[in-house]
Amino acid sequence: MENFDASLSTYFKALLGPRDTRVKGWFLLDNYIPTFICSIVYLLVVWLGPKYMKNRQPFSCRGILVVYNLGLTLLSLYMFCELVTGVWKGKYNFFCQGTRSAGEADMKIIRVLWWYYFSKLIEFMDTFFFILRKNYHQITVLHVYHHATMLNIWWFVMNWVPCGHSYFGATLNSFIHVLMYSYYGLSSVPSMRPYLWWKKYITQGQLLQFVLTIIQTSCGVIWRCAFPLGWLYFQIGYMISLIVLFTNFYIQTYKKGPSRSREHLKDHQNGSVAVNGHTTRFSSLENNVKPRKQRKD
Repeated sequence: MENFDASLSTYFKALLGPRDTRVKGWFLLDNYIPTFICSIVYLLVVWLGPKYMKNRQPFSCRGILVVYNLGLTLLSLYMFCELVTGVWKGKYNFFCQGTRSAGEADMKIIRVLWWYYFSKLIEFMDTFFFILRKNYHQITVLHVYHHATMLNIWWFVMNWVPCGHSYFGATLNSFIHVLMYSYYGLSSVPSMRPYLWWKKYITQGQLLQFVLTIIQTSCGVIWRCAFPLGWLYFQIGYMISLIVLFTNFYIQTYKKGPSRSREHLKDHQNGSVAVNGHTTRFSSLENNVKPRKQRKD
């Protein structure tokens, strides 16, 4: 295993250049294998989980969902505030910001972005809850693609470009996740569902963040600084893939003719949420869970 690790490190260095030594020794960052294994386990659970739950009752998970979504809301708010103050302190340049030009402010950004990377591992629980609740229609290609890729991408970001121009997309995404996970948490409380009308605008906000990230990343291509050009091109390509998938999801969810509009209205009345590539239907889950009360074991 050590020989394999050494070979992998040599390959990454030849492909991407030397790693950023400021994150040496940080949890999960020295070695890519744990991140890769977590991603493989995630995909295996996505594949095998529904088979395991096939002949089992769905779980409500209502209480733990409230706690989980509240925790991610607070973590996202913390990351957003810390990134904004770090960028302000370091006088970051919107058009292009290198990775070693702001001193202690860079280290503040790096520490927060490590939490951003780690939050992508926590967010695997989104999918696991869908499986436990047997809401398989929520596990779309977009949902799995987004969750599986983000953790891996951010492992590489943290090892090679853990600050500088990398801050922008994470800052916007943290803000969107404050709105998204607070919506999830409120939707877990039945009495709050009739008052949640803004799910459509969360998806619009996600699309807007991708467009803004492309614009800001493109600035780094045009107005050069000490930030690797290849990373900028990769980010633009990845954002385009998310725009395509999220736009398709948005059209399918909100713009697909009269019948789709009636279904959307029904979802809204049921207190469901359609963001991040999936639709949560609480009423259908509750109907599925009711028979559990009649069990005598």
